[in-house]
Amino acid sequence: MRSDTRSYHTGNADLVLDLTPDCQQFVDGRGDGLLHLFVPHATAGLAILETGAGSDDDLLAALRDLLPADDRWKHRHGSPGHGRSHVMPALIAPYASVPVLDGRLALGTWQSICLVDLNVDNSTRDVRFSFLQG
Repeated sequence: MRSDTRSYHTGNADLVLDLTPDCQQFVDGRGDGLLHLFVPHATAGLAILETGAGSDDDLLAALRDLLPADDRWKHRHGSPGHGRSHVMPALIAPYASVPVLDGRLALGTWQSICLVDLNVDNSTRDVRFSFLQG
């Protein structure tokens, strides 16, 4: 198994960040196996979805509807609505796995691997990339 951690700047706004190019670079030339990604944070997740055609914005809009940034949350430290960020990983898991065939991600035509972050109080996220050889 090969493993590496990469850091991403996510800023101070809700974000869907496409990691697909980094994922492909990580598995290039590695043959068959499985790419496993993990976010070691209590307030971020990973999603596989279409990007660039509005689906990433639709996901953020749906999360804002489901998890409003207001004072309803018992977990209250940080910015207003911070508790929603701690609930989000129950909806968007902090892990994802993708098959790799002959060193290429076996994603569908419109699929991208994305980091989802609603935590505006933490502007840096780590993602662990692990390749399990087939």
